[in-house]
Amino acid sequence: MSLPKGFLAESLNRIQPSPTIAVTTKARELKAAGRDVIGLGAGEPDFDTPQNIKDAAIAAINRGETKYTAVEGIAELRDAIAKKFKRENNLDYKPSQTFVSPGGKAIIYNALLATLNPGDEVIVPAPYWVSYPDIVLLGGAKPVIVECTMEQGFRLTPEALEKAITPKTKWLIFNQPSNPTGACYAREQLKALTDVLMKHPQVWILTDDMYEHLVYGGFKFSTVAEVEPGLYERTLTMNGVSKAYAMTGWRIGYCAGPEALIKAMAKLQSQSATNASSISQWASVEALNGTQDFIPGFQKLFEERRDLVVSMLNQASGIECPKPEGAFYVYPTIRKLIGKKTEKGKVIATDEDFASELLEAEGVAVVHGAAFGLSPFFRISYATSNKALEEACKRIQRFTASLR
Repeated sequence: MSLPKGFLAESLNRIQPSPTIAVTTKARELKAAGRDVIGLGAGEPDFDTPQNIKDAAIAAINRGETKYTAVEGIAELRDAIAKKFKRENNLDYKPSQTFVSPGGKAIIYNALLATLNPGDEVIVPAPYWVSYPDIVLLGGAKPVIVECTMEQGFRLTPEALEKAITPKTKWLIFNQPSNPTGACYAREQLKALTDVLMKHPQVWILTDDMYEHLVYGGFKFSTVAEVEPGLYERTLTMNGVSKAYAMTGWRIGYCAGPEALIKAMAKLQSQSATNASSISQWASVEALNGTQDFIPGFQKLFEERRDLVVSMLNQASGIECPKPEGAFYVYPTIRKLIGKKTEKGKVIATDEDFASELLEAEGVAVVHGAAFGLSPFFRISYATSNKALEEACKRIQRFTASLR
Protein backbone atom coordinates (compact mmCIF):
# COMPACT_ATOMS: atom_id res chain seq x y z
CA MET A 1 0.00 0.00 0.00
CA SER A 2 1.37 3.40 -0.97
CA LEU A 3 0.90 6.47 1.20
CA PRO A 4 -1.51 9.20 0.06
CA LYS A 5 0.05 12.06 -1.91
CA GLY A 6 1.25 14.81 0.40
CA PHE A 7 1.06 12.53 3.44
CA LEU A 8 4.78 12.66 4.28
CA ALA A 9 6.36 15.83 5.66
CA GLU A 10 8.00 18.10 3.09
CA SER A 11 11.03 18.35 5.38
CA LEU A 12 11.83 14.71 4.57
CA ASN A 13 12.49 15.75 0.98
CA ARG A 14 15.38 17.91 2.18
CA ILE A 15 17.37 14.96 3.55
CA GLN A 16 18.79 11.61 2.46
CA PRO A 17 19.02 8.30 4.35
CA SER A 18 22.42 7.87 6.04
CA PRO A 19 24.84 6.53 3.38
CA THR A 20 27.06 4.83 5.96
CA ILE A 21 24.12 2.91 7.40
CA ALA A 22 23.02 2.06 3.85
CA VAL A 23 26.41 0.55 2.99
CA THR A 24 26.49 -1.50 6.20
CA THR A 25 22.93 -2.73 5.56
CA LYS A 26 23.78 -3.69 1.97
CA ALA A 27 26.86 -5.63 3.11
CA ARG A 28 24.79 -7.43 5.74
CA GLU A 29 22.15 -8.38 3.17
CA LEU A 30 24.75 -9.73 0.74
CA LYS A 31 26.35 -11.80 3.50
CA ALA A 32 22.94 -13.21 4.42
CA ALA A 33 22.48 -14.16 0.76
CA GLY A 34 25.71 -16.15 0.86
CA ARG A 35 28.15 -13.63 -0.67
CA ASP A 36 31.68 -13.38 0.72
CA VAL A 37 31.62 -9.73 1.77
CA ILE A 38 34.06 -7.71 3.86
CA GLY A 39 32.25 -4.68 5.28
CA LEU A 40 34.45 -1.63 5.83
CA GLY A 41 31.62 0.87 6.10
CA ALA A 42 30.69 0.78 9.78
CA GLY A 43 32.27 3.31 12.12
CA GLU A 44 32.45 1.12 15.19
CA PRO A 45 35.29 -0.67 16.99
CA ASP A 46 35.30 -4.45 16.72
CA PHE A 47 36.48 -4.72 20.34
CA ASP A 48 34.11 -5.83 23.07
CA THR A 49 33.00 -3.30 25.70
CA PRO A 50 35.48 -3.55 28.62
CA GLN A 51 34.35 -5.92 31.38
CA ASN A 52 34.25 -3.33 34.17
CA ILE A 53 31.72 -1.31 32.16
CA LYS A 54 29.55 -4.35 31.45
CA ASP A 55 29.72 -5.28 35.15
CA ALA A 56 28.52 -1.78 36.09
CA ALA A 57 25.51 -2.20 33.78
CA ILE A 58 24.66 -5.60 35.26
CA ALA A 59 24.96 -4.18 38.79
CA ALA A 60 22.62 -1.33 37.80
CA ILE A 61 20.05 -3.82 36.53
CA ASN A 62 20.32 -5.83 39.74
CA ARG A 63 19.82 -2.64 41.81
CA GLY A 64 16.66 -1.90 39.87
CA GLU A 65 18.01 1.15 38.03
CA THR A 66 15.50 0.48 35.26
CA LYS A 67 13.18 3.50 35.46
CA TYR A 68 12.90 6.80 33.64
CA THR A 69 15.70 9.22 34.45
CA ALA A 70 15.89 12.99 34.38
CA VAL A 71 15.79 14.27 30.78
CA GLU A 72 19.31 15.69 31.07
CA GLY A 73 20.74 12.44 32.48
CA ILE A 74 21.33 10.92 35.90
CA ALA A 75 23.17 13.14 38.39
CA GLU A 76 26.02 10.63 38.73
CA LEU A 77 26.73 10.70 34.99
CA ARG A 78 26.50 14.47 34.72
CA ASP A 79 28.98 14.74 37.57
CA ALA A 80 31.30 12.25 35.82
CA ILE A 81 31.07 14.28 32.60
CA ALA A 82 32.00 17.51 34.38
CA LYS A 83 34.98 15.75 36.00
CA LYS A 84 36.05 14.28 32.64
CA PHE A 85 36.10 17.70 30.98
CA LYS A 86 38.17 19.14 33.84
CA ARG A 87 40.57 16.17 34.01
CA GLU A 88 41.19 15.72 30.30
CA ASN A 89 40.39 19.08 28.67
CA ASN A 90 41.00 21.63 31.43
CA LEU A 91 37.42 22.89 31.03
CA ASP A 92 35.37 23.93 34.05
CA TYR A 93 31.73 22.91 33.74
CA LYS A 94 29.15 22.45 36.48
CA PRO A 95 27.03 19.30 36.24
CA SER A 96 24.09 21.59 35.40
CA GLN A 97 25.95 22.58 32.22
CA THR A 98 26.13 18.97 31.01
CA PHE A 99 23.62 16.94 29.02
CA VAL A 100 23.15 13.30 28.01
CA SER A 101 21.42 12.00 24.86
CA PRO A 102 20.85 8.61 23.19
CA GLY A 103 24.05 8.89 21.12
CA GLY A 104 26.16 11.75 19.84
CA LYS A 105 23.86 12.29 16.84
CA ALA A 106 21.04 13.20 19.23
CA ILE A 107 23.24 15.85 20.86
CA ILE A 108 23.77 17.50 17.46
CA TYR A 109 20.10 17.12 16.57
CA ASN A 110 18.91 18.65 19.86
CA ALA A 111 21.40 21.53 19.73
CA LEU A 112 20.64 22.50 16.14
CA LEU A 113 16.88 22.04 16.19
CA ALA A 114 16.67 24.01 19.45
CA THR A 115 18.52 26.99 17.93
CA LEU A 116 18.06 27.17 14.13
CA ASN A 117 15.57 29.37 12.31
CA PRO A 118 14.86 29.78 8.57
CA GLY A 119 17.59 31.92 7.02
CA ASP A 120 20.29 30.83 9.48
CA GLU A 121 23.52 29.42 8.10
CA VAL A 122 25.73 26.68 9.53
CA ILE A 123 29.32 26.24 8.33
CA VAL A 124 30.16 22.59 7.68
CA PRO A 125 33.75 21.81 6.61
CA ALA A 126 33.92 19.04 4.00
CA PRO A 127 34.65 16.17 4.08
CA TYR A 128 32.03 15.99 6.82
CA TRP A 129 30.24 13.31 8.79
CA VAL A 130 27.21 12.46 6.69
CA SER A 131 24.56 13.62 9.19
CA TYR A 132 25.71 17.22 9.73
CA PRO A 133 24.17 18.87 6.63
CA ASP A 134 20.97 16.85 6.85
CA ILE A 135 20.34 17.84 10.47
CA VAL A 136 20.94 21.48 9.52
CA LEU A 137 18.39 21.10 6.68
CA LEU A 138 15.87 19.50 9.05
CA GLY A 139 16.26 22.56 11.24
CA GLY A 140 15.23 24.74 8.31
CA ALA A 141 18.65 26.36 7.96
CA LYS A 142 21.29 26.37 5.20
CA PRO A 143 24.46 24.28 5.44
CA VAL A 144 27.40 26.27 4.05
CA ILE A 145 29.87 23.66 2.82
CA VAL A 146 33.55 24.63 2.89
CA GLU A 147 35.79 22.22 1.00
CA CYS A 148 39.02 21.19 2.73
CA THR A 149 41.26 19.58 0.14
CA MET A 150 43.67 16.69 0.48
CA GLU A 151 46.49 19.14 -0.23
CA GLN A 152 45.38 21.06 2.92
CA GLY A 153 45.47 17.82 4.92
CA PHE A 154 41.63 17.94 4.83
CA ARG A 155 41.83 20.81 7.36
CA LEU A 156 39.79 24.00 7.48
CA THR A 157 42.02 27.04 6.96
CA PRO A 158 41.51 30.38 8.74
CA GLU A 159 41.13 32.09 5.35
CA ALA A 160 38.38 29.70 4.22
CA LEU A 161 36.58 30.06 7.55
CA GLU A 162 36.70 33.86 7.38
CA LYS A 163 35.34 33.81 3.83
CA ALA A 164 32.43 31.52 4.78
CA ILE A 165 31.18 33.62 7.71
CA THR A 166 28.28 35.99 6.99
CA PRO A 167 25.88 37.92 9.26
CA LYS A 168 23.55 34.89 8.95
CA THR A 169 26.10 32.40 10.29
CA LYS A 170 24.85 30.88 13.55
CA TRP A 171 27.07 27.80 14.01
CA LEU A 172 30.32 26.22 12.92
CA ILE A 173 30.30 22.43 13.23
CA PHE A 174 33.88 21.39 13.93
CA ASN A 175 34.92 17.74 14.11
CA GLN A 176 38.38 16.43 14.93
CA PRO A 177 39.80 13.84 14.77
CA SER A 178 37.72 13.82 11.62
CA ASN A 179 35.20 11.32 10.41
CA PRO A 180 35.84 10.54 7.50
CA THR A 181 39.47 11.62 7.04
CA GLY A 182 41.12 11.14 10.44
CA ALA A 183 42.54 14.66 10.13
CA CYS A 184 43.59 16.37 13.37
CA TYR A 185 44.47 19.95 14.27
CA ALA A 186 47.59 20.85 16.26
CA ARG A 187 47.04 23.46 18.96
CA GLU A 188 48.50 26.29 16.83
CA GLN A 189 46.25 25.33 13.90
CA LEU A 190 43.23 25.46 16.22
CA LYS A 191 44.35 28.83 17.61
CA ALA A 192 44.45 30.30 14.10
CA LEU A 193 40.80 29.24 13.64
CA THR A 194 39.69 30.49 17.04
CA ASP A 195 41.33 33.87 16.30
CA VAL A 196 38.92 34.18 13.35
CA LEU A 197 35.93 33.11 15.46
CA MET A 198 36.76 35.70 18.14
CA LYS A 199 36.09 38.40 15.54
CA HIS A 200 32.54 37.14 14.88
CA PRO A 201 30.53 37.05 18.12
CA GLN A 202 27.36 35.80 16.41
CA VAL A 203 28.99 32.45 15.52
CA TRP A 204 28.61 29.54 17.94
CA ILE A 205 30.80 26.45 17.77
CA LEU A 206 29.61 22.86 18.04
CA THR A 207 32.79 20.84 18.48
CA ASP A 208 32.44 17.10 17.88
CA ASP A 209 35.27 15.44 19.83
CA MET A 210 33.94 11.88 19.55
CA TYR A 211 37.33 10.45 18.47
CA GLU A 212 39.37 12.42 21.02
CA HIS A 213 41.18 9.38 22.46
CA LEU A 214 41.94 7.76 19.11
CA VAL A 215 45.06 9.69 18.06
CA TYR A 216 48.42 8.31 17.00
CA GLY A 217 52.13 9.03 16.76
CA GLY A 218 52.20 11.12 19.93
CA PHE A 219 49.60 13.61 18.67
CA LYS A 220 48.25 15.84 21.47
CA PHE A 221 44.52 16.53 21.24
CA SER A 222 43.09 19.95 22.13
CA THR A 223 39.52 21.21 21.96
CA VAL A 224 38.23 24.64 20.94
CA ALA A 225 37.16 26.12 24.30
CA GLU A 226 40.39 24.86 25.86
CA VAL A 227 42.54 26.65 23.25
CA GLU A 228 40.51 29.88 23.34
CA PRO A 229 38.73 30.49 26.68
CA GLY A 230 37.09 33.54 25.08
CA LEU A 231 34.86 31.14 23.13
CA TYR A 232 33.73 29.19 26.21
CA GLU A 233 30.36 30.97 26.42
CA ARG A 234 29.43 30.10 22.81
CA THR A 235 30.86 26.61 22.46
CA LEU A 236 29.01 23.33 22.87
CA THR A 237 31.65 20.66 23.48
CA MET A 238 30.33 17.24 22.46
CA ASN A 239 31.72 13.78 23.09
CA GLY A 240 30.50 10.26 23.83
CA VAL A 241 31.46 6.77 24.92
CA SER A 242 30.89 5.01 21.59
CA LYS A 243 34.37 5.00 20.07
CA ALA A 244 37.00 5.07 22.83
CA TYR A 245 35.06 2.63 25.04
CA ALA A 246 33.68 0.37 22.26
CA MET A 247 30.10 1.21 23.31
CA THR A 248 28.40 2.10 20.02
CA GLY A 249 25.26 0.07 20.78
CA TRP A 250 24.86 1.54 24.27
CA ARG A 251 23.86 4.87 22.64
CA ILE A 252 25.30 7.52 24.94
CA GLY A 253 26.44 10.92 23.76
CA TYR A 254 27.14 13.84 26.06
CA CYS A 255 28.06 17.50 25.93
CA ALA A 256 28.65 20.59 28.01
CA GLY A 257 27.95 24.24 27.30
CA PRO A 258 26.05 27.33 28.44
CA GLU A 259 23.25 26.42 30.83
CA ALA A 260 20.57 28.26 28.83
CA LEU A 261 21.40 26.16 25.75
CA ILE A 262 21.38 22.96 27.80
CA LYS A 263 17.88 23.82 29.08
CA ALA A 264 16.66 24.43 25.53
CA MET A 265 18.05 21.07 24.41
CA ALA A 266 16.39 19.37 27.37
CA LYS A 267 13.06 20.99 26.46
CA LEU A 268 13.32 19.48 22.98
CA GLN A 269 14.44 16.05 24.20
CA SER A 270 11.60 15.98 26.74
CA GLN A 271 9.23 15.81 23.77
CA SER A 272 11.20 13.20 21.81
CA ALA A 273 13.43 10.52 23.38
CA THR A 274 12.82 11.78 26.97
CA ASN A 275 16.07 10.27 28.28
CA ALA A 276 18.90 7.96 27.34
CA SER A 277 18.71 4.36 28.59
CA SER A 278 19.13 4.23 32.38
CA ILE A 279 21.33 1.11 32.15
CA SER A 280 23.58 2.68 29.52
CA GLN A 281 23.94 5.79 31.67
CA TRP A 282 25.15 3.76 34.66
CA ALA A 283 27.59 1.90 32.41
CA SER A 284 28.86 5.26 31.18
CA VAL A 285 29.48 6.45 34.74
CA GLU A 286 31.93 3.56 35.07
CA ALA A 287 33.39 4.26 31.62
CA LEU A 288 34.27 7.85 32.55
CA ASN A 289 35.16 7.33 36.23
CA GLY A 290 36.73 3.87 36.01
CA THR A 291 40.08 2.69 34.71
CA GLN A 292 41.24 4.08 31.38
CA ASP A 293 44.08 1.53 31.15
CA PHE A 294 42.69 -0.23 28.08
CA ILE A 295 42.64 2.91 25.88
CA PRO A 296 46.40 2.84 25.02
CA GLY A 297 45.94 -0.78 23.94
CA PHE A 298 43.05 0.21 21.67
CA GLN A 299 45.19 3.05 20.26
CA LYS A 300 48.10 0.74 19.53
CA LEU A 301 45.94 -1.77 17.64
CA PHE A 302 44.24 0.97 15.62
CA GLU A 303 47.61 2.52 14.76
CA GLU A 304 48.89 -0.85 13.50
CA ARG A 305 45.75 -1.24 11.39
CA ARG A 306 46.06 2.28 10.02
CA ASP A 307 49.65 1.63 8.94
CA LEU A 308 48.67 -1.68 7.32
CA VAL A 309 45.80 -0.16 5.33
CA VAL A 310 47.71 2.99 4.27
CA SER A 311 50.66 0.89 3.07
CA MET A 312 48.53 -1.61 1.11
CA LEU A 313 46.24 1.01 -0.46
CA ASN A 314 49.23 3.04 -1.64
CA GLN A 315 50.37 -0.11 -3.45
CA ALA A 316 47.04 -0.29 -5.32
CA SER A 317 47.11 1.03 -8.88
CA GLY A 318 45.65 4.54 -9.12
CA ILE A 319 45.00 5.05 -5.39
CA GLU A 320 46.69 7.62 -3.17
CA CYS A 321 46.05 7.28 0.57
CA PRO A 322 47.22 9.92 3.07
CA LYS A 323 48.16 8.76 6.57
CA PRO A 324 45.70 10.22 9.14
CA GLU A 325 46.60 11.26 12.70
CA GLY A 326 43.42 10.01 14.35
CA ALA A 327 40.01 8.26 14.33
CA PHE A 328 39.84 4.89 12.53
CA TYR A 329 39.27 5.88 8.93
CA VAL A 330 41.32 6.48 5.82
CA TYR A 331 40.08 8.63 2.94
CA PRO A 332 42.00 7.71 -0.23
CA THR A 333 41.61 9.51 -3.55
CA ILE A 334 40.77 7.67 -6.77
CA ARG A 335 41.22 10.69 -9.06
CA LYS A 336 43.57 8.64 -11.29
CA LEU A 337 40.89 5.96 -11.75
CA ILE A 338 38.07 8.22 -12.92
CA GLY A 339 37.23 7.42 -16.53
CA LYS A 340 38.65 3.90 -16.45
CA LYS A 341 36.55 0.82 -17.26
CA THR A 342 35.91 -2.42 -15.44
CA GLU A 343 36.44 -5.78 -17.14
CA LYS A 344 32.70 -5.76 -17.94
CA GLY A 345 32.99 -2.36 -19.63
CA LYS A 346 31.43 -0.24 -16.87
CA VAL A 347 32.96 3.26 -16.75
CA ILE A 348 34.12 4.52 -13.33
CA ALA A 349 32.69 8.03 -13.70
CA THR A 350 32.30 8.79 -9.96
CA ASP A 351 33.46 7.53 -6.59
CA GLU A 352 29.98 6.06 -6.14
CA ASP A 353 30.59 3.98 -9.29
CA PHE A 354 33.90 2.85 -7.81
CA ALA A 355 32.31 1.74 -4.52
CA SER A 356 29.46 -0.02 -6.32
CA GLU A 357 31.71 -1.90 -8.75
CA LEU A 358 34.18 -2.82 -6.00
CA LEU A 359 31.35 -4.37 -3.99
CA GLU A 360 30.03 -6.22 -7.03
CA ALA A 361 33.40 -7.50 -8.26
CA GLU A 362 35.28 -8.20 -5.03
CA GLY A 363 32.76 -8.12 -2.18
CA VAL A 364 34.39 -5.18 -0.39
CA ALA A 365 31.97 -2.60 1.03
CA VAL A 366 33.29 0.97 1.35
CA VAL A 367 31.53 4.37 1.46
CA HIS A 368 31.90 6.67 -1.55
CA GLY A 369 33.34 10.14 -0.99
CA ALA A 370 30.34 12.08 -2.32
CA ALA A 371 28.47 10.99 0.81
CA PHE A 372 30.96 13.07 2.82
CA GLY A 373 30.91 16.07 0.50
CA LEU A 374 34.27 15.64 -1.28
CA SER A 375 35.00 13.56 -4.39
CA PRO A 376 36.60 11.50 -5.86
CA PHE A 377 37.46 9.65 -2.64
CA PHE A 378 36.20 6.73 -0.60
CA ARG A 379 36.20 5.96 3.11
CA ILE A 380 37.43 2.80 4.75
CA SER A 381 36.86 2.07 8.42
CA TYR A 382 39.81 0.07 9.74
CA ALA A 383 37.97 -0.79 12.95
CA THR A 384 38.05 -4.49 12.11
CA SER A 385 40.56 -7.34 12.29
CA ASN A 386 43.99 -7.21 10.65
CA LYS A 387 43.11 -10.38 8.75
CA ALA A 388 39.95 -8.86 7.25
CA LEU A 389 41.74 -5.61 6.43
CA GLU A 390 44.61 -7.39 4.70
CA GLU A 391 42.23 -9.49 2.59
CA ALA A 392 40.10 -6.45 1.74
CA CYS A 393 43.15 -4.47 0.63
CA LYS A 394 44.33 -7.37 -1.54
CA ARG A 395 40.91 -7.40 -3.21
CA ILE A 396 41.06 -3.62 -3.75
CA GLN A 397 44.55 -4.02 -5.30
CA ARG A 398 43.18 -6.73 -7.58
CA PHE A 399 40.17 -4.62 -8.57
CA THR A 400 42.17 -1.48 -9.37
CA ALA A 401 44.70 -3.53 -11.35
CA SER A 402 41.84 -4.86 -13.49
CA LEU A 403 40.65 -1.40 -14.55
CA ARG A 404 41.56 -0.26 -18.05
